[in-house]
Amino acid sequence: MRIGILTGGGDCPGLNAVIRAVVRKGITVYGHTIVGFRHGWRGVIEGEVVDLDRETVRGLLPRGGTILGSSRTNPFKSDDGVERLQATIETEHVDALIVIGGEDTLGAAHELAEHGVRCVGVPKTIDNDLSATEVTFGFETAVQTATDAIDRLQTTAESHDRVMVVEVMGRHAGWIALHSGIAGGADVILIPERPFDIAQVCQRLQHRSRRGENFSIVVVAEGAVPAEGTMTLQSGSVDEFGHVRLGGVANRVTDEIKARTGFDTRVTILGHVLRGGTPTAFDRMLATRFGIAAIDAAHDGAADEMVALQCGEIVRVPLADAVGTLKTVAPELYELAEVFFG
Repeated sequence: MRIGILTGGGDCPGLNAVIRAVVRKGITVYGHTIVGFRHGWRGVIEGEVVDLDRETVRGLLPRGGTILGSSRTNPFKSDDGVERLQATIETEHVDALIVIGGEDTLGAAHELAEHGVRCVGVPKTIDNDLSATEVTFGFETAVQTATDAIDRLQTTAESHDRVMVVEVMGRHAGWIALHSGIAGGADVILIPERPFDIAQVCQRLQHRSRRGENFSIVVVAEGAVPAEGTMTLQSGSVDEFGHVRLGGVANRVTDEIKARTGFDTRVTILGHVLRGGTPTAFDRMLATRFGIAAIDAAHDGAADEMVALQCGEIVRVPLADAVGTLKTVAPELYELAEVFFG
């Protein structure tokens, strides 16, 4: 068999570990030919193909990013995108695609099944918001990176009697904010699932100050939204999947805290720092397991399926189950965090 592999959407730690696992087992055990498509779906549309072998993937396990490159290209965005994609697959004699991505990349893979393109999905998102899998690789590394940053900001906040507002990634789900906030001892955590009232945030910070605790940490997911009528946010441009480009909510929160409380308030936006760097041991292991399971599924002739972690085991699930609805933070988990607020 000749199997293609691509990485789409935002990069995250562990992508290269998946590629390595697919290539190593695909070639060594099954004798398949593995090719990579550069820059996600764009590479399939434009025919950007590279051969992958044991030498190509040597030393990839601890390396962040993706050697194949990535993009947020949507093959359904242009009139001839799907036709060009199908032509490349036919020209390159690709029997199946292993698609590593989040809701958008895998959503496109699911739609392409109706056009006869055989895809096996691998769940990838630091936001941890894909359904049908307990966790996605990259998430644990992002949480650890954010927690390390919060730990450092705690000491400087205490030294200067400041409020530190820390913005982390999380468009529709606040998993990174919640986990890193709890682990880092945050005093307030704002997530997309729970619209916030900036007045209540300020009240909690003032309550801490009256108790003699003259510093605070506020962790904000980039997709956090204020309750209607409490605060305005700026809107941004959209990508090819229709998502608004986020970022900046922490700046507005910082300005409001300054204006309403008079506290010395500073902002740190971690942003893409969370995506880069070396994956943790957990993410290397999970990504490797996913890669092995993906090449097994492709070898078995699976189509329109995704590999997933459930109850500690790697299983196959329909792609539709993974991309149909997002996995968001449950109310009881946020209530756990609220115990430590203010």
